Amino acid sequence: MQKTLVLLKPDCVHRRLVGALLQRFEQKGLRIAAMKILQASTELAQKHYAVHQGKPFYESLITFLTAGPTVALVLEGREAVVVVRNLMGPTDGAKAPPGSIRGDHAISIQNNLIHGSDSPENAASEIALWFRPEELVHYQTVDAAWVAGSN
Repeated sequence: MQKTLVLLKPDCVHRRLVGALLQRFEQKGLRIAAMKILQASTELAQKHYAVHQGKPFYESLITFLTAGPTVALVLEGREAVVVVRNLMGPTDGAKAPPGSIRGDHAISIQNNLIHGSDSPENAASEIALWFRPEELVHYQTVDAAWVAGSN
């Protein structure tokens, strides 16, 4: 099973959308392998957004992610990275289609509620940045065969 990192950003927490978004992931068939709420430090935010360093919007990303609590999740399931990215919708909430998380709840590019890893490789490095290995819980849900099928 593939793992991916999801961050429910400060705007999501402040707007009380955490439960609604978690429900969407669980209903899709993804399993929560780890979850915690934290206030991201500047150092953690800089490491997380290192790929954007030097870009005009970099500082605003750091300020935004450190402005309030974030719920960090590791979700697991078949093709978890692609499944989460499809559920999220495009980065710009104004351009995200209805039915996607951002299409239903966001209108901003920056205040777009959620981050999801964009590849399995980035998921592995992002998960290691936000979680210690012992924080991931391994278990099998009783309905796994009914959700994912036999493949």
